[in-house]
Amino acid sequence: MNTQKAIMQNSVTLSDVYDARRTIAQHVRRTPLILSPSLSKIANAEVWLKLENLQVTGSFKMRGAVNRMLQMSSDEQAEGVITVSTGNHGRAVAYFAKQLGIKAVICEPTSVPDNKVMAIRNYGAEVRSCGDSQDDAQLEADRLIAEEGLTWVAPFDDTAVIAGQGTIALEIIEDLPDVNAIVAPLAGGGLLSGIAVAAKSVNPRIQVLGASLETETRYGKKPGGRAPGTGKGTPQSRRRFGRRYRSQ
Repeated sequence: MNTQKAIMQNSVTLSDVYDARRTIAQHVRRTPLILSPSLSKIANAEVWLKLENLQVTGSFKMRGAVNRMLQMSSDEQAEGVITVSTGNHGRAVAYFAKQLGIKAVICEPTSVPDNKVMAIRNYGAEVRSCGDSQDDAQLEADRLIAEEGLTWVAPFDDTAVIAGQGTIALEIIEDLPDVNAIVAPLAGGGLLSGIAVAAKSVNPRIQVLGASLETETRYGKKPGGRAPGTGKGTPQSRRRFGRRYRSQ
């Protein structure tokens, strides 16, 4: 299986997001939404923060990973799971694999900081450090899937993952019914896609905006301008999309 060529056959619906919420409810925290006086003053508008850093692994990635892994068959779980990550998704997969008592392999670039590597290993996962970029790590994951039959847990381009991330929007709307805009980080697009599906389905007037780096420099640039660490597009390709994605 070439995970890079995998195509999602079905679109994600609001019903999928509600199903995901029921699926992950016992495993993922309903995080608080708090008003930020300092950011509200800067923006001259109310700015509320959804504290996904309070998830057990420190990020929203738990939502999508748990939803995907709970939809696996017993045979798929028995084979073990594998993913590619530069930190948060790998940590979520490793954590929940430990809860399920199954094997997890996390492939990542050598540029990932040691503290993130250790956080994943502390959950009992096997870490494979592969090359300078996430593309290199992806090649190793594809090889292991073909040779060992491990089950792929996509970081973002998977309907179950997208639906899981979309549960954030449901909580925001319930806690702040008059919300008029939601801004979310944009990298692979799983988080923003899920939020857009849920928010726009509940209230089409809600604006959904994605914020991303103009160039990918999270772990610094190597000589020649290549930005290692993510494989989510070259600086040139990311620059085409600019700094903000907006869903009307």
